[in-house]
Amino acid sequence: MDSQGAHILVCDDEIDLREMLQEYLGRRGYKVSGASGGDELRDVLSVSPVDVIIMDINMPREDGLSILRSLRPNDTTPVIMLTAAGDVVDRIIGLEMGADDYLGKPVDLRELEARIKAILRREAISGGAAAAKPDIHRAVFGEYVLDKDAAKLLAPDGTEVQLTAMEYSLLKVFAENKGRVLNRDQLLEQAHDRSWDPFDRSIDIRISRLRRKLEANPEKPEIIRTVRGIGYLYDPE
Repeated sequence: MDSQGAHILVCDDEIDLREMLQEYLGRRGYKVSGASGGDELRDVLSVSPVDVIIMDINMPREDGLSILRSLRPNDTTPVIMLTAAGDVVDRIIGLEMGADDYLGKPVDLRELEARIKAILRREAISGGAAAAKPDIHRAVFGEYVLDKDAAKLLAPDGTEVQLTAMEYSLLKVFAENKGRVLNRDQLLEQAHDRSWDPFDRSIDIRISRLRRKLEANPEKPEIIRTVRGIGYLYDPE
C-alpha cells in the first residue's frame, strides 16, 4: 500500500501530542484521524476503514492495552503502541495481545513514519498475494491451512483465523523454509520486519502467539518447534 492516502488513526489523551502527529503525518500525504480514548477510537473504526492505529498505552479511564484487548482478535488493523521509555513489561504485554510494533516516548517523528511505512509494506505484501497468481498455494500447519494466494489461515472447518500482518508474514516464511532451522534474525529479515535489538525477544512472543492458534498443546509444540540455542523449525511432518 502506498502511504499516500493511507488512513492513520492517532489515539492519545494528550491533545498536544495528538495534534502534532496529525499535523506531521498529514503533511506527508496521510489521512489522519484523532481520538482521545477508546470510545472515540471505536467511533472512527465504525465509520471508516483505518490502515494503521497509533495508540498510547497510558491513558485514563481505558488504557491502551484494554482497548487493544477489545479489538483483538476480530479487528486486525495494525497497531503501533506508544510506551514510556524503558517500559519493557507494557511492550511485552502489548505484543502478546496482538500489537504489531511499539515506539517509546518522546516520539521521534521520522522513526514513527518509518515504522508506519514498514507496516504498510507488509500489509501490501500480504494483501497482494491473492492477486499475484491464480494458482492456489497452500501450506499445512497441523489441522490449519495457510492459503498464500488468499493470504488467509483457514481452520479445520474452513473459517478464517484472524492474523496480524506480521503473523501472516512469519507463517509464510516458515512455509517457504520447511524443514530448515531459522534463527531470529533470518525470520525478522524475511518477514520484512525492522531490525530489532539483538537482545529483543519480540520474535519469541510472536511465535508463542502463533503456537496458541495452531498447536494442540502450545506448551509442547510439534509444528513450529524450538531448536535450542539456534532458532525455530517448521516441520509439518
